[in-house]
Amino acid sequence: MRFTKMQGLGNDYIYVWGEVDSPEQLSVRLSDRHFGIGGDGLILIDKSNVADFKMRIFNADGSEAKMCGNGIRCVGKYVFEKGYTDKKEITIETLSGIKTLQLETENGKVKNITVQMGQTKVGSEIGIDIDGSEIRCVPVSVGNPHAVTFVDDIEKIDLNTIGPKVEKHPSFPDGVNAEFVQVIDERTLRMRVWERGSGITLACGTGACASAAAAVRQGLCSANTPITVQLDGGNLQIKIASDGTAQMRGPAKFVFEGEID
Repeated sequence: MRFTKMQGLGNDYIYVWGEVDSPEQLSVRLSDRHFGIGGDGLILIDKSNVADFKMRIFNADGSEAKMCGNGIRCVGKYVFEKGYTDKKEITIETLSGIKTLQLETENGKVKNITVQMGQTKVGSEIGIDIDGSEIRCVPVSVGNPHAVTFVDDIEKIDLNTIGPKVEKHPSFPDGVNAEFVQVIDERTLRMRVWERGSGITLACGTGACASAAAAVRQGLCSANTPITVQLDGGNLQIKIASDGTAQMRGPAKFVFEGEID
């Protein structure tokens, strides 16, 4: 099987054109960083009946995700640079709806991609019990579920310990992506993430959108203003419109290609 390894701010996936047998099990095997290719999951790219292309996302544990912001930027770079399209505005079918991408190119290469991420839905802040202590978090949907917690000092957060407990908390019966966010100023957020089904990742595009949307709802940032979200793997630019729709801009990179049995 031919594969392409790509990453968006260190959020790395294995990309394959077309359908494969048992993608859930394949994602678990290929994502293993010791005995496989290594990655946060597997993304399948194919033609679509309702958009230019479609993508399916499988986490490192084999579960299927509805949307991946860093992954969809890589899909845009993949289809353009491999010659599947010459359009600089394309649509991608996902389980959370059709997303529109604008590709910024230079000398035939895609440098940055802007994704119209669609509607964010921000709930009221809730308190959840973690080992006897209450954590205040803001539930947000970006086509997939997030729990955004604002903290004073993100460096004091033990993400390995608290992340899985938030992900599996009874308040989120389907699991949740857990974001911890420090407000640097009204245009800058510092975010770390524990992704549902993958664990700690260096970046999460939908999580960055969820964090910005929660910050706008909480009055910590302004709508219709670019917000830089600083992730472990680099920065994303997020803009939340007055109606709650999100726009994300960031890079995508090829890592390597190969074949695997």
